[in-house]
Order: sequence, then C-alpha cells, then structure tokens
Amino acid sequence: MLHLTYLIILLPLVGFAVQVLFGRRLGDPVAGAVATIFVGASFIVSVGVFFDLLAVHGAVRSFTQNLWTWIPVGGMQIHAGLYVDPLSMTMVLFVTGISALIHLYSIGYMKGDRDYPKFFLYLNLFVASMLILVLGNNLLVTYVGWEGVGTCSYLLVAFWFTRETAAVAGKKAFIYNRIGDAGFIAAAFLTFDKVGSLDYSVIFANVGKIGTANITAICLLLMVGVAAKSAQIPLFPWLADAMEGPTPVSALIHAATMVTAGVYLLCRVNPLLHASPDAAWIVALIGAATAFVAATIACAQNDIKKVLAYSTVSQLGYMVLAIGAGAYEAAIFLMVAHAFFKGLLFLGSGSVIHGLHDEQDLKRMGNLRVYMPITFVTFGIGWLAIAGVPPLSGFWAKGDVLDNAWAAHPALWVVGIFTALLTAYYMSRLSGLAFFGQDRWKNKVAVGADADMPDAHHAAGPIPEPHESKWVMTLPLIVLAVLAAAGGVMAFATPHLSLARWVDPVFSGSLYNDHETTSTIWKLSTLDAVVAVIGVFIGLRLWITRADRPKLEWAFLRQSWYFNEIFDAIIGRPGARLAQFTSTVIEDKVIDGAVDGTGALVRRTGMALRRVQTGYVRNYALWIVVGIVALFAFMLTRTWWA
Repeated sequence: MLHLTYLIILLPLVGFAVQVLFGRRLGDPVAGAVATIFVGASFIVSVGVFFDLLAVHGAVRSFTQNLWTWIPVGGMQIHAGLYVDPLSMTMVLFVTGISALIHLYSIGYMKGDRDYPKFFLYLNLFVASMLILVLGNNLLVTYVGWEGVGTCSYLLVAFWFTRETAAVAGKKAFIYNRIGDAGFIAAAFLTFDKVGSLDYSVIFANVGKIGTANITAICLLLMVGVAAKSAQIPLFPWLADAMEGPTPVSALIHAATMVTAGVYLLCRVNPLLHASPDAAWIVALIGAATAFVAATIACAQNDIKKVLAYSTVSQLGYMVLAIGAGAYEAAIFLMVAHAFFKGLLFLGSGSVIHGLHDEQDLKRMGNLRVYMPITFVTFGIGWLAIAGVPPLSGFWAKGDVLDNAWAAHPALWVVGIFTALLTAYYMSRLSGLAFFGQDRWKNKVAVGADADMPDAHHAAGPIPEPHESKWVMTLPLIVLAVLAAAGGVMAFATPHLSLARWVDPVFSGSLYNDHETTSTIWKLSTLDAVVAVIGVFIGLRLWITRADRPKLEWAFLRQSWYFNEIFDAIIGRPGARLAQFTSTVIEDKVIDGAVDGTGALVRRTGMALRRVQTGYVRNYALWIVVGIVALFAFMLTRTWWA
C-alpha cells in the first residue's frame, strides 16, 4: 500500500474534477454523496498505508515516493514527491477521517443551497490541498499545498458572497494569509541559498552547515507564516471573521485543515528549531500569549461560532507553546485530540444553528437540551473534553502540554494553567447559555447589553420551536463524540501503539520525559483536573440562571482587545490615505500629467508646423529662394574667411 500513497491525494482531486464536470447534473444530494465517497476512499487508502508503514522496521519508519522531476534548472533539482513517516501519516489519518465526516454532515447541512455542487467542489479541493501540504517531501511541494488551503479558505469563507460580511471576511482571510506566505517563501529562499536544496532530508542532514544566525532567521520567517496560517498573535483576527462561511467550513478549517498546517510545519522543521534555542523561545512566548489573549476574548463573545473560533486560536497557542518548549509529541497529541473535540463542537454548533433556523446569538438560545437531546449529549462531551475534565481526551492532551510548559519554565505553566481555567469557564458559559436556562429563543430580541450586536447572526423573524437534526448530521456528531471521549487512550495505550511511541523517532524524545518525576506528574495532573472542574462550576453557576451579566463581558473583550481597530489605525487608514494620495496626486497629476503633457506637446508642435504647410505654391517658391540665398551666403562667408 505504501506505493499507492499518491492515491490519498488523487482521490479527492478526482472528486474535485467530477464536481467540476458533472456537479450541476448530479445535483442535491448526489453531488454531496459523491464528494463524500471520494474523501472516504482516501481515508481507507490512508489506513492501508498506515498499516504498511507500521510494518516497516528500523529506527525511523519512512517512505519517499518520487512522482516526477518538477524543476530541473541548473543546481536546482526539485522533485514532486511524497514523504510518509509517522508525523505525516498521523496528519493524513485525521485529515481524511474527519474531513469525510464533515462531508457527510454537509450533505444535510447544505441541503437546498443554490450552489450545493460548488460547495462540495471546494471541499474536495480543500482536502486535497491539505494532503499535498502534509505529504510533500520538500518545502516547495509543501508550499503548493500551503497556497492551496489558503485559496480554498477564501473561496469557502466567502461562499455566501452575496452577504457583504462574508465577502469581506473572505478577503480578510486571504490578505492575512498572504502576509504569512511572504515569510514562508522567504524562509525557503534562504534555506536553498544555504543548503542548495529544499528537500527536508537534505536540509536536516546539513543543519550544522547553515549557521546559528541563519537557522534563527529561517525559523522566525517560518513563524511569520505560522502566525498567519495558524492564527497566532498578531495575525489571528481573520479566523473569527471566517465564521461567516457555512458551519461545515468552520469545522473543516478548525479541525482538519488550514489552521493545523502551521503547527505541522513547525513540527516538521523540528531539527531547525532544536538548533536555535532563541527562535524556540520566541515561538513559545508567542504561543503562550496567543493562548491567553484568545481565551479572554472568548469569555465575552455572544456568537456561538465566534466563541469556538477564539477557542481554536487559544488551543493553537497551546500547541505552539508546546513546540517552543521542545514538546513536539505533546503538540501533536493536542492537535489530534483538538481535531476530535473541535470538529465535534463546530458540527454541534451547526446543528444548533440549523435547529434554531439560523440563529447564532447565544442570548437567544436556552434550554435546547430538551429539544435537541442528541446534539446536547454529543456537544456536552466536546465541551467537557476541551475544558480538560478527566478522563476525556482534552485532559490528557492539554495536561501533557502543561507538564512540558512546567519543565520548560514555570512562567509558561502559570499562563497555561490560567488559560485552562478560562477555557473551562467560557465553554461552560457557552453551554449554559445554549442548553440550559429558559427558552430565550421565544423572545423577539436578544436579552442583555449586547442585544443590538451588529456581528450576531439572527434568525429572520420569530424562531419556531427548535428541532433535532437529521441522522446525516447527528451520525458524525456521535462518531466524533466517541473519539473525543476516548481519544486519551492514545496517551496510555500499549507501549508499541501509543502516539508518543509512534512519533518519537521523528522528534527523538520530548522535554517532559527528560525532566519530570512521577510525583511531579501526579501533582500537576491533579491540579489540571481541579482547575477544569472549578472553571466548569463557575461558568455554569453564573450563566445558567442569567443571560445578562454586562460586568463580565467587558467592551475590550467583546471587541477582541481592539486588534482590528489597532490594525485599522496603523495600517488601514494610513493605507487608505496613501491610496487616495496616489490616486489624486501620483495618478492624476504625475502619471496622467506626464502622459497628457506629452500628448499636448506633440499636438502643439504639430499645430505650429502645420502653419508651414499653407498649400500655396508661391509661398513654397519664396522659401526655396530664401533657402538658396542663405546657402550662397553661407558659402561666400566660408570663402571670404578662407
């Protein structure tokens, strides 16, 4: 099966081609079913490749499949190839598996949409792009997938482009990611200049020849790309606005594709980060700051999807923190667990929105557990998992990150544990407002200080009684709920099957395993559990009985620490003034003035010369005589002087 690795990417691409050629004819729901089948087939092939890789013996399990020579130019010999190892295989399994579930869910969620086939066309291309990214054997192939997921995110975030907010959000996501792409490609250029190759195997074999300063520069340039793609400070604001896209898109971006790309890239270049402690420390600080800031913002959002969006930013911060601390295995563990419970939470929120006839404001929800029992139970598992309540997957995954943060520096742990408390609180606030309390959806307007929030999506008119979603939407919820609940088994499975044992050869161990005693492990784990329970208790205690607590929803948190306003003041408005100046002065007066002035000069010169052409023979004869006289005078003058 290893030699069929290319099928993992090819199958979603074929699904994309089928949608392009026959999507309109297939229609709703056949187009969605066909797209789901192709992604499901990719998952099946991935499982086969995984077992073949598992059977490979050696210190490092790996397989390279060269497809063709892509760029044979002088010293640059770049092959389009695929690289399979435990890291890429882990990514491939959850990308294809969760994407297949999201495709299945979308069959029901997008039913009746006028661009139904186009939606699945974009989804298939999105999955294929992510698979190219994680399976690429060199930086350039990875960059192709990197650009592919960026383009698809624009197409899907702005899918309902007739809404101005969706169109603006799509452009915002595209622009932010272009900033990050500049950092990625600059890092690739610098790497090639120092190593002479973009292949990962060659780069890692020559780390010692690059030089510490250059390695630091490469890592920080890559971090610029990661900050945009994986929504880290200061390039995270686009991810919340990306909630303007259909909910399955949000689930796909947050759980299986796009935002995990940056975390994967940092894990892939771990030999470079290991060789530059300064770069690794900066990465850890960015991750810690992002985790904390995003968690505080999530505490005051009323749009159910935006709470989950900032939650994703915070969880990504945890992963980046773990990578900076050298705990790559912990970062991967959290990324996989996060894919389970965040995919579940987003699809669960989509079920809520669907059942409430497109209402997204938490202040207009309430008591939904009575009307949507399956959604409530499954969403509840995701809520408690991300809160870190034992024995669910989030407890083990987040605890592993926090333990490593403690080993790296206690200050990082303090930020991480306080962020964990905030996570349990804001997720309990969300669940309390949505599933408990009174039937606020019967109210005509939202309750509380934020009733007129312009960014809250409301149902059109009074909301009918909520209803449970169809099986095609609830089945993925049930599967993901099982994975979110039992995903922690990856941490303590048999030694030969645990996630840490599987990916360990790629990273050569983790900081946590090198430094901490069993006693410290138990103390930290107990504290993690206590903090999670406290956060859940406070969140439910405050928000089950009341939906209006303005003193806990500070304006600067509702406005995301004013990051958008700051960027607007520093970049947006000066940029607009510069554009206005170039339009009215540079364009109109300098460029157009030069062009128009040249034309006017030619015109005036022609008009002056036209006076010479009178059309009268006597005038021409006169000028001939004048010319002859002048010529003779000139000749006589030369003779006289001679």
